[in-house]
Amino acid sequence: MPDPAPPACSFTTVAEGAARGQRLDRFLADAIGTLSRSRVKSLIEQGQLRRDGQVCSEPADPVRPGATYRLDLPAPLPATPQPQHIAFTILYEDADLIVLDKPAGLVVHPAPGNQDGTLVNALLAHCGDQLTGIGGERRPGIVHRLDKDTSGVMVVAKTQQANAALTAAFAARDLERAYVALAWGLPNPLAGEIEGTIGRDPRDRKRMAIVTRNGKAALTHYWTLRAWQTAVALLECRLATGRTHQIRVHLASRGNPIVGDPVYLRRMPAAARMLPEPVRHRLLDFPRQALHAARLGFAHPRTGQALSFATEPPPDMAALIAALNRDLRATQS
Repeated sequence: MPDPAPPACSFTTVAEGAARGQRLDRFLADAIGTLSRSRVKSLIEQGQLRRDGQVCSEPADPVRPGATYRLDLPAPLPATPQPQHIAFTILYEDADLIVLDKPAGLVVHPAPGNQDGTLVNALLAHCGDQLTGIGGERRPGIVHRLDKDTSGVMVVAKTQQANAALTAAFAARDLERAYVALAWGLPNPLAGEIEGTIGRDPRDRKRMAIVTRNGKAALTHYWTLRAWQTAVALLECRLATGRTHQIRVHLASRGNPIVGDPVYLRRMPAAARMLPEPVRHRLLDFPRQALHAARLGFAHPRTGQALSFATEPPPDMAALIAALNRDLRATQS
């Protein structure tokens, strides 16, 4: 998550005893009177709320009587992103949708800290008048997202009908999504599932974590495709749910963080110490999470035709796998 934008103004209130136990977002929305609860919730999750001077990033936290709450309101963003010519690989396109291979490093949607240079800007330039209108605006329908540094297959709607149908398919998990990841260590068991409620890390608002409250149920299925000693494994992961950073959080919780993950890999893994120095440094120096959305299958939103798309990991991740094959003995699972 990017750091909050500098506030344009702020709202401050002291909670009275009658507010005890209310959700923070509901309490502040009622107190301000001009912002919806969903907007207040979003601002809290972005780190814009302080309670007695300390950041408070959980919208569902109960109000504490006597506490002083200050909600910073950032300057409004431009209403419409502008078209920008940015290269990306198209796998399929028709009047209803476009399927693409998103490169690592490309942000999907404009947000504070990334106002332009995003996939949305690129799609506006590529599609032009082919976008017939979604939600009353001529814009692409982003029905799912990949993290900035995650590569792979995405589908984007061009029409309101396609947007509604694809959104429903993702919500119902009525599709196929498979990722490949290079993870530290060897999972135990080699194939299985990881279940754990995911929510914002109460100690670090930029991270997600497995939590005991204020989270959402999450389930990841995984298989070990290949392993190099017990130091590194190539995994296939499939999502039964779609939570923020789900694969990254679940693998890290099992002691198998993704190679190169800047958020969930905080120290040198013990598995790295058993590797020869050249390959160890190659893995430790990998500049992003080694995670790729390898396969996406779904029913066409208008015709019902079954569509399936697959791509290989991009050159940087492929080179890392090739180096492991060259320098270490691999086992197939």
